[in-house]
Amino acid sequence: MPESVVITLQKAGDEDNSISYKNLIEGAAGHAKTYAQQGIQPGEVVILILQHGIDLVYAFWGAVLHGAIPSIMPYLTEKLLPERYRHDLEALISVTRPVAIVTYPEFEVEVKPVLKEGDSVRTLILSDSVEQPCQPDFNQLGGIQRDPDDIVLLQHSSGTTGLQKGVALSHQAVFNQLANLCAALDYTKEDVIVSWLPLYHDMGLIAGFILPILTGHHLVLLSPFDWVKAPQRLFHAITKYNGSLVWLPNFAYYFCAQKIRDRHLEGVNLTSLRAVINCSEPVRDDGHQVFLEKFKPYGLDENALAVSYAMAENVFGVTQTKIGQPLYFEDIDREVLQTQKFALPADPGKATVRMVSCGKPIPNVEIKIVDQNGNTLKDRRVGEVAVHSNCMLTEYYNRPDATEETLLPDDYFLTGDFGYKVGEQLFITGRKKDMIIVGGKNVYPMDIEQLAMEVDGVHPGRVSVFGVYDESKGTEDVVLVAEVDTKKEEERQRITNEIRAVVNRGSAIALRQIYLVDPGWMVKTSSGKNSRYANRDRYLKETS
Repeated sequence: MPESVVITLQKAGDEDNSISYKNLIEGAAGHAKTYAQQGIQPGEVVILILQHGIDLVYAFWGAVLHGAIPSIMPYLTEKLLPERYRHDLEALISVTRPVAIVTYPEFEVEVKPVLKEGDSVRTLILSDSVEQPCQPDFNQLGGIQRDPDDIVLLQHSSGTTGLQKGVALSHQAVFNQLANLCAALDYTKEDVIVSWLPLYHDMGLIAGFILPILTGHHLVLLSPFDWVKAPQRLFHAITKYNGSLVWLPNFAYYFCAQKIRDRHLEGVNLTSLRAVINCSEPVRDDGHQVFLEKFKPYGLDENALAVSYAMAENVFGVTQTKIGQPLYFEDIDREVLQTQKFALPADPGKATVRMVSCGKPIPNVEIKIVDQNGNTLKDRRVGEVAVHSNCMLTEYYNRPDATEETLLPDDYFLTGDFGYKVGEQLFITGRKKDMIIVGGKNVYPMDIEQLAMEVDGVHPGRVSVFGVYDESKGTEDVVLVAEVDTKKEEERQRITNEIRAVVNRGSAIALRQIYLVDPGWMVKTSSGKNSRYANRDRYLKETS
């Protein structure tokens, strides 16, 4: 129905803004008209640098209606270095070759210095110059005429690093993903999605934006900046609109449980929630437990906790646990996992790591675990996760080299994630690019990080482990950075000693250095993930 509300925008200090399908189509049509006036052709890339809100909503769907290819870039915040931001924008332009950038008049000063004579950008579209909402002429909209296999959008990695590797997705791939995902979620017409997730990340863009809009479901969209300052807003929105589906990265479980006080939750009722889906980061059971302990008194059902494995290259979802059923986990022998790459259920008394299943592949998705030569491994053998589906990326945009590197001869996509299978259940153990090799032994940073977070005084989710190459030894040393509150030297020494002891006990890894820092030091990606590469750089700068 044209007058049905499709999006409710929430912003701190403002009244909720309800957008109907009629509003959405007309607002998008105004942008599509502007793109046409600027000479932008269907199939050309448009970069959107806009804050979370109605301008971004209309600009994105306007590009789709026009047939242009939208690519959303994070907006510059106080946590991002302007120099690094401009560098990333330059890298994005050089590879993606956009013809236009859409942004605010006040942001023109940041964008213009990046633009160089002879580059691809022909026009800078400022938000105050966009045509007003209008009735669309569907016969004139290039997006309506596009082929299903044509590229509809570009997704990028979760942080500003790596923006030059855009994931190109076709119309058909997106529609296939939505059909597959809806089946896995047991999606119903009554479902209401509530999301604070940024739209430049696949979880926010697909699950928290495109999915509800194209399936005719109500979306309640919060600002990620408001959520960070007051995460209780998410739970009040769920209560107000009977939200049933929410996606969260793993760090958010700790963040919500620790930052929100009971006084912030007055009137909150979470009985409408069918699923809170952990996605985009390695899943930790203790995060689920602290989250459940915090919110169970407000009606959260423990069987509402769910897990998904996803990646932009598959549009979004790859696996999904069964909604409404308990999660499956196993306690694995830590030493055998690290030294033999084998997920052996632990005997009593052994040091263990709890692995939480990411569920089974969603419909029309196949998974296998392969070794470094592409050979399929048996159950419980750790290797790289490879995926084949009907919603795979078309290419890394203008990067045939990167596309070729990730494809096996049978067209399975190499994800860069390590994991193992037990039957159809998938378990993720770490990232290939983050793995540290010490004396020929593979070290998974998140395992060491998890051990350190057991020490009293260490902030959960605020530990970063990485390798630093030692030329004298010809191997990498393991460095651990952890945020702590205390400035007392004796207390910091206690924390250092306990970290060293617990890591040595749990992994047989000798840490080169434990570097304790103040709260706020840690560099995260734009989606809240641990940016080990950036933290390594900061550590080296401060210690060199």
